[in-house]
Amino acid sequence: MHELLNRAAFLRGAGVGAAGLAATSILGARAEAEEATETAVHPNIRLIREYYQAYASGDLRALERFFAPDIRWTIPGHHPLSGTKTGVAEVLAFFRELGRAGFRAETFFLAADGDWVVDLHRGWSTTPAGLDITWALAFRITGRKIVEAVNFAADQHAADAFFWQHYPLAPLPDRLAHR
Repeated sequence: MHELLNRAAFLRGAGVGAAGLAATSILGARAEAEEATETAVHPNIRLIREYYQAYASGDLRALERFFAPDIRWTIPGHHPLSGTKTGVAEVLAFFRELGRAGFRAETFFLAADGDWVVDLHRGWSTTPAGLDITWALAFRITGRKIVEAVNFAADQHAADAFFWQHYPLAPLPDRLAHR
């Protein structure tokens, strides 16, 4: 309390009114709480934050260290990129395709419970611009590796339309696997 009174006296002396004093006190308390909370962050949230930093770098090799060898990454929808990708090579191929459209992500919520992390983020394309929606991801983490990720789109119809427009299928017979 003594520290708060000293801060108030200093700010009044600097010409800060009651509203500014309240805002400064709240912001100071928030910063202190965030600093204290950061030391107690769930290790899987830290891992996902690091993953998003690597994703933002655009370096696909930097992502490899986050993935279990048998990772399963599920993309919702009815479009050329949808479905479950299995293994690091398939997941990286998916991210390579997202990179063609300049996809970016801005995380605004992360929560962890046991092996699961839930993420909400803004995901948008830049080249071409055209898709800008909220996505939710559920990450399952084992041994500091992502073993499973499931995407959920806030506007699946917009995502389907965007991916169909910008990722057309190859003509027959080239799109069929030859066995």
